[in-house]
Amino acid sequence: MTFKECVYSVLIVSASGKFNSYMSSILPECDFYPVDTVGNISEAKRKVLERTYDIIVINSPLPDDQGIIFATEVSENSETGVLLFVKNDIYEGVTAKVMELGILTLSKPTSPSFILQSIHLLCAVHEKIKCVRKESASLKDKMEEIRTVNHAKWLLIEFLKMSEEEAHRYIEKQAMNERCSKKQIAERIIRTYR
Repeated sequence: MTFKECVYSVLIVSASGKFNSYMSSILPECDFYPVDTVGNISEAKRKVLERTYDIIVINSPLPDDQGIIFATEVSENSETGVLLFVKNDIYEGVTAKVMELGILTLSKPTSPSFILQSIHLLCAVHEKIKCVRKESASLKDKMEEIRTVNHAKWLLIEFLKMSEEEAHRYIEKQAMNERCSKKQIAERIIRTYR
């Protein structure tokens, strides 16, 4: 397997200009682009509607919300990785609420190396989720093909009095002769005998 380089889009949601500058400075442009920053949840929601982000970093609290509800919504409705910074005194409670949603929480203050490690962890999880979704889509396509071919076989059995084995061979042979998929042949059979 070859290593493939990825560039991740990042949205930083923080009311602290210092935090925004710091986070932007530790994310190299060759790996993280664009790195957009907003100062509150309302702006963050607008940004998320405009484009999809690979990673969202939320520095809680924010002027219009703690950020926990927004983090939860993003995590439930997308494959975006969420890193949520919270004050040390509420870290345990927040982590217990959001961990099962795949939201990574860090208590403030934390070390720069730990922040970068956490972001790299989110990147790794993001890649794994993309692979799983791709496999899932492939399996769904394969299941749909099997259903369609089976439907066509039963129509051939019903209308042309073929055995199941004959119907299966017929569909395979037609697909080979016409250099197309069994699903395309099955769809044509279904249209014919509807």
